[in-house]
Amino acid sequence: MAGGEEAGELQLLGAWMSPWVIRVKVALQMKGLSYEYIEEDLQRKSDLLLRSNPVHKKVPVLIHDGRPVCESLVVLEYVDEAWPGTGPPLLPADPYDRSTARFWATYVNDTFFQSWRALFRSTTAEQRAEAFKNVVPQVHTLEIAFRECSKGKDFFGGDDVGIVDLALGSFLVWIRVVDELAGTNLLDGENFPGLAAWSERFLAVDAVAEVMPEAGRIMEHYKGFLAKLAALAGSS
Repeated sequence: MAGGEEAGELQLLGAWMSPWVIRVKVALQMKGLSYEYIEEDLQRKSDLLLRSNPVHKKVPVLIHDGRPVCESLVVLEYVDEAWPGTGPPLLPADPYDRSTARFWATYVNDTFFQSWRALFRSTTAEQRAEAFKNVVPQVHTLEIAFRECSKGKDFFGGDDVGIVDLALGSFLVWIRVVDELAGTNLLDGENFPGLAAWSERFLAVDAVAEVMPEAGRIMEHYKGFLAKLAALAGSS
């Protein structure tokens, strides 16, 4: 059981290492909501997961009073709307600012992640160099977005963590682990001072620190993943 405030029957189906799940965990922690966490074996998905998300069969799934909500950004918006007076808002009140936040959260998922994923899956120095070069422009775009969205404050959401912070921040430990193995520094303070400082502030937020997996555990999982990729490449 996690969280504090009663929210009806609330369950979260997830996988501990998943950035998509991490962002939902942080949001629930920020809202102070009590929920049952159910760890899924993604190699042998449970009947509950398959029934709850029959289209994509993926985590996270938030089940509220028996009704499933799927896809992490959709779940974040649901949490914000279902408990509007609990904890800080995840989306701005102004319609234009809300649309802007949705745009950048989607950019993290659809553009940044898809580019960074190549670096994450790289197993050779040549692959890593090419993938790193290709993802830097997306980080530059996010640096500009941070300046515009934060308006000089600490987070994309202003004074408090918002949906864009959760979307990008859920990758931070993974980014650092990949950097360590690849010999890269994606959120370089010299080139991206706004994002570098933001990342430290985000990871220091209590709700984040309480649910973010330890870097060492992520590292061991990632090394195992890379070993499998290298074995597959060697057998092809």
